[in-house]
Formats: sequence, structure tokens, C-alpha cells
Amino acid sequence: MELDTGVTAWMLVSASLVLLMTPGLALFYGGMTRSKSVLNMMMMSFGAMGVIGVLYVLWGWSMSYGSQSIGGIFANPFEMFGLAGAIYDEGGEFIVDGGLPVVVDVGFQVTFAIITTALISGALAERVKFGTWMVFTGLWVTLAYFPMAHMVWGGGLLSGDGPFASIAEPVDFAGGTVVHINAGVAALVLALIVGRRKGFGTEAIKPHNLPFVMLGAALLWFGWFGFNAGSAYGADGMAGLAWVNTTTAAAAAILGWLVVEKLRDGHATSLGAASGIVAGLVAITPAAGSLSPVGSIVLGLLAGALCALAVGLKYKLGYDDSLDVVGVHLVGGLVGTVMIGVLATDGGLLYGGGPALLAVQVIIAAVAMLLSGVVTAVIALALKATMGWRVDEATEVGGIDLVVHGESGYEGLSSGRISTEGRLGTQARDVNSEAKA
Repeated sequence: MELDTGVTAWMLVSASLVLLMTPGLALFYGGMTRSKSVLNMMMMSFGAMGVIGVLYVLWGWSMSYGSQSIGGIFANPFEMFGLAGAIYDEGGEFIVDGGLPVVVDVGFQVTFAIITTALISGALAERVKFGTWMVFTGLWVTLAYFPMAHMVWGGGLLSGDGPFASIAEPVDFAGGTVVHINAGVAALVLALIVGRRKGFGTEAIKPHNLPFVMLGAALLWFGWFGFNAGSAYGADGMAGLAWVNTTTAAAAAILGWLVVEKLRDGHATSLGAASGIVAGLVAITPAAGSLSPVGSIVLGLLAGALCALAVGLKYKLGYDDSLDVVGVHLVGGLVGTVMIGVLATDGGLLYGGGPALLAVQVIIAAVAMLLSGVVTAVIALALKATMGWRVDEATEVGGIDLVVHGESGYEGLSSGRISTEGRLGTQARDVNSEAKA
């Protein structure tokens, strides 16, 4: 097939934008931790880039998009091991599919695998061994992410070629199930298995650098255009629709989150605005190509409000999802995936489509949760029994940065001088309320 240079250029730009999201996430998460652990938090994102960037070339692409599907769950990891047969044809020419060299698609897809796994780290802030995290990233991306990508986008169980398509064709434009539900469930399972930080529920634990958080959110928003608009696989009207819907949903989610904060707590915070951006981006990810811009406003407002409410659940239920991966990514991913069945202009309930699309969206969300939860639990428990997850108490209290990495994020800080600041706003009030109760 003839090379389309316009499509190729657009996808190279999109891949680069998505890759930028992981350093953006590092800033977002790093600012939300205490100053004594900022480098460790950021290193968890960079570590995921290192591990997955290698594994994707070796077997990730083959497991995700190979032609030899195994039960519709994953493809043969050895079919294109090391990208053999994925780059050049028998004549030595680049393989082109839909006007796009396959090697460019490999570059685009590896960035999704990296950011998805890095998202999980937010549930583990300030208390886990860096080595265990690095091993986890390799195991989880292999056993959870690559299979999920195959099931949804590679013609597997949860795709339009799978058994649920007899109800209605499942929709996941850019990763509601593959990315956000997958990572959100993994974060919840790990938070439960690894346990709480010392002081969780009894002392406030708030971000040490809110400008970092806001800058990270801005970089995530910018990179998300590659995530969503790039998933149109062309510089065309669908990419434009995805771009507009992405911007609109994120903007509306800021408003939804801030209204909840103002009514509940009396303040509209910068942390809330940054979190609202991410909540809206998460929700629109699976729906970016299916909704109208007006529908994206509805979805964004709903996601912002529900995620703002959901982040407080960890104090009521007692799990330490440190940086709200569950409240933002799991809840936002579920909202976006399920609401496609209501708001999609083609097949949604509000557009006279009947219940079929809504039913299949609920089913694929539930199956994704189940599969991710089981796989993550097995990996997490195996690592707990072998390598162990937790750093020792002295390291956790003093700060992981100096002990594990031999560095400090800020000149002049030492483990004995770093404050034990707590988390901001509504969550701090929730902690105090819980402590008094």
C-alpha cells in the first residue's frame, strides 16, 4: 500500500505527544507527594519508560497485535518477537498499513503501554521498594496491559470481532478499558495488598508543590491530544472531533470538580482544577470519537463531579490510594466507558439507539475490571511473598529519596529536616473528621 506522508507525520507527532505525557505525569504525581519522596515518585514513571520501552519491542507488539490470537486474550509473543516481520516486507521495504508504516504504529502504541503502567504508581507513593516496582511494571504490562490491548484493539474478546459484538459493537476509542479501568483497578488492588502509609488517616498528607501539579496537568492535557486525536489514525475530521471533544470535556470537568469543592468545602482549589482536568480527559478517552461537543460537556461535568466525590472514599473505606488513581482513573474510566451507551450520537440511548450499546459497554467494563483485578492480585501477592513491597519504617518516615536514590529533590534537605506535610483541602478535612470519630 502506498505511503501517506500526511498520516505518517500526524502519527509521529501524536506518538511524541503521548510520550510527553509520562514526564508530565511524573511532575503531576511528584508535586502531589511530600518533598522527601518527590524524586522516588518521579522515578517510578521514568522507570516504567525504561522497562516497557524495551519489552514492547521484544514481545509487547506481538502480544498486542499479532495475528496468532490465543483464545482472544493475547497473541503469540514469539510471532513477531523483537519486531521480526513487523517492519520490513520480504523485499526489504517498510510494511505499510492504511498509508502508515507499521513501525510508526509501534512507536505510537508503546507510549500507551508506558503511560498506563506509570499511572498505577500513584497508588503506591512514598512506601514501596523501587526494585519491586520495576519488576512489577514488567510483569504487569506483559500479563495485564498487552492482553487487554489485544482484547480491545487487536481483534480479541472485547473487540468488534469478539462475542459481545453480537449485542452491539463495543466502543473504546482511545483507552477507557485498556488504559484507565485497567490501571485504576490495578491501583486499587495494590493499595489493598501493599497497605497504608504510616500516618494515613491520622495526620494530613498534602502536596509539597502545587505548581508542579498544575504544570503536570497542563502537560498531560497537551499530550492527550496525541492520545485521543491521534487515535483517529489520520489528520482528518475524526481527529478534529476528538480534539474538540477532548478540550471540551476537560474544561467542563474543571467546572464540575470546582463546583463540588466549593459547595462541599467552601474553596475551589488549584489541586481540584488540576484533578478536574485529568478526570475529564480520562472520561472522554473512550468516547472522543462517539460524542458531540455538547455531549462532551455533559460527560465532562459528570466526570468532574463524580471523581471529586470519589477521591474521598479512600478515607471512608480505609484504603490508601495515595494520589487518587482509583478516584480519578477507575471512576473516570467507568463513567466514560458506560456513558457512551447514553451519549453516543450513533447508538446512544439519548439518540434513540436503545439499550444494546449501553449493555455492551457495561459488560466490557466489568470484564476489564475482573481481568485486571485477578492478574494484578496474582502478581502483587507473588512479589509480596518474594521481593517484598514495603521499604522499612525508617526509610518511609525519613524519605525514600535519600535512602534509595542517594539524592534529594531540594538542596539542603535531609531526612531529618524534611517536613511531614499532609494532603490538601477536602482530604485533610476528611482525615481530621475520621480521626475525631
